[in-house]
Amino acid sequence: MEPLRLAVLVSGRGSNLKVILDAVAGGALEASVVGVFSDRVEPPAFEWARRHRVPVLTVVAGETERRAAYDARLAGAVLGVRPQAVVLAGFMRVLSPVFLEAFPDRVLNIHPALLPAFRGLDAQAQAVAAGVRFSGCTVHFVDAGTDTGPIILQTVAPVYPEDTADTLAARILAKEHKTCPAALQLLAEGRLRIRDRRVLIDWDGRQPRSPRDSVAEWQDSTGSWL
Repeated sequence: MEPLRLAVLVSGRGSNLKVILDAVAGGALEASVVGVFSDRVEPPAFEWARRHRVPVLTVVAGETERRAAYDARLAGAVLGVRPQAVVLAGFMRVLSPVFLEAFPDRVLNIHPALLPAFRGLDAQAQAVAAGVRFSGCTVHFVDAGTDTGPIILQTVAPVYPEDTADTLAARILAKEHKTCPAALQLLAEGRLRIRDRRVLIDWDGRQPRSPRDSVAEWQDSTGSWL
C-alpha cells in the first residue's frame, strides 16, 4: 500500500510536526507529509517542514473575513495537495463544518488533556487549578465541537503538587510526541473505525504492516490504554 498522505496544520513552534516528520523519515510512520499550512505568517514550525523539503503555505484570515469563508479558503488550499488525512498539530483555530466536511472523519487533533476533561485553551492550567492527580494527552478525530470528537488514543501523565501550567505542559508534550505517531500509524494501517462516536481499533482483521510488539512496547512505556 502507498504511504498515507498527510497535511499538517500548525500555528506555532511545531514540535509535534517535527516528531511526525522524523517518524516518517525514520520509517516508524508509513506516511508522507505532503503539505504544512498555517494561519500565521512564518511560524517556527515552517523551518521543520523546509528541512524535510515539505511545501508550506500561510493562509491568514482577513480582518473582516467570516469564519466560514476562511475555512472554505483553507480547505481549498489543503485539498490542493490531495491529503488522505489532516493533522492539527498546535493549530489554534476551531474549524467549522465548512472545513470538516471537506475531509469527513479524516481530521485529527492532539489535545494536552485526557478528554473529555479540560477542553479548549489552557488545558494544562485547567488541570493544575483543578488539583487533579493525573492528566495527559488525547489524539482524537475532530468534529464541530471544541475537543469533543471521537477519541483514538490517550496517554497519562502525573500531576505533581508543585506543578505549574508550564511544567505540566512539558511533561504532557513528551507524551504527545509518542502518542501522535502511534495514532497516525494506526490510521495508516487502516485499523480505525468510528461507530456510535467511539473509535474501534482493529488489531486482528488484517496483517499488520508494522510489528505488533512495537505497539505493546509503546503502551508499556507510556502508561497508555486503548
